[in-house]
Amino acid sequence: MSYAFQHSFTCFCNFFFPHLFLFVFIFSSKATARNLASVDKAVNNSASAILIFGDSTVDPGNSNYITTPFRSNFPPYGKDFLNQAATGRFTNGRLANDFIANYVGLKDYVPPYLDPNLSTQELLTGVSFASAGSGFDPLTPTISNVISVSKQLEYLKEYKAKLKETIGKEKMEQLINNALFVVSAGTNDFVVNYFTIPIRRKNYTIPTYMDFVLQQSQQFMQGLWDEGARRIGVVGLPPLGCLPVVITMYSDNAFHKRECIDKFSFIARDYNLKLQTQLSAMQLKFANSGSRIAYMDAYGPLEDMAFHRNYDFDVVNSGCCGSGYLETSFLCNPRSAVCPDASKYVYWDSIHPTERTYYLLFHALRPVIDSIIKD
Repeated sequence: MSYAFQHSFTCFCNFFFPHLFLFVFIFSSKATARNLASVDKAVNNSASAILIFGDSTVDPGNSNYITTPFRSNFPPYGKDFLNQAATGRFTNGRLANDFIANYVGLKDYVPPYLDPNLSTQELLTGVSFASAGSGFDPLTPTISNVISVSKQLEYLKEYKAKLKETIGKEKMEQLINNALFVVSAGTNDFVVNYFTIPIRRKNYTIPTYMDFVLQQSQQFMQGLWDEGARRIGVVGLPPLGCLPVVITMYSDNAFHKRECIDKFSFIARDYNLKLQTQLSAMQLKFANSGSRIAYMDAYGPLEDMAFHRNYDFDVVNSGCCGSGYLETSFLCNPRSAVCPDASKYVYWDSIHPTERTYYLLFHALRPVIDSIIKD
């Protein structure tokens, strides 16, 4: 191990697995932390705002305003963020949200909706409703005491009412119709919920649970559509078996070999295929109503990183914070050892990517973003 193993994490390891949000297609790059500030701008872009839903990979700090252990508003989180601010993002710097918002010319950082100090301009250009630890299964956010996706949908309705007061009904509806919606959830449903807590396993096999989660996802997507969403990107599951925390918990040789566990990644692959079919059907159904609904592949780029394909990361199977084997949230804290250069790591903690990983994933996602936002 590169860093001293933290003794305090062991009592939390059976439940503490916030979701991992990621993005698409292979993109060969040797970008470092020093050039992450450079983001080209989209052309022929018609996105009026960016609106985010999901879990910790897209939560910029909503968890700061609720009572939950799923927080990251303390060092070393934010180590490479502006002014080294620990905003509540589960990484050392920016999320993919932030790079996307910059790319479409809206803002440099997507703020949390629950921030009481949001300006009118910040509201107009978009917010994140996401909550670390959330998922499509209603049981998942209950386990973690975080904001469910159904509650996030209620916040969207509240958000629309605020916009209506500010710019009027017609302009509000135009803004929502032309906004870029990004949805990232599902990993917690499997890792935090199904694999860890026995409740769902009593009534569902893995295939039937997949169908249940997808049904919940479909209901949420329909809810977004009913509220005026027309341009929607949905992130699939990452290779679950390559998450450092999953390797630690389920590998036969976790402290020496630390290889991806394919039986967990196979579940993600199967789920993603079903999700793509579901999204294609929804796009076909609403095509005549101006829909642009796209699947965002989290699996491919992260698997390439895990197997040292197309990317030049030094460490792919443990995080930068602490031992990198189990630490996340308050287990990654000011007392934790931190690697000298996070840009050499795929993961910041045992679950969440580094800023550099998010940057590369954003770049891989650009063709999908363009297909959603361009006139």
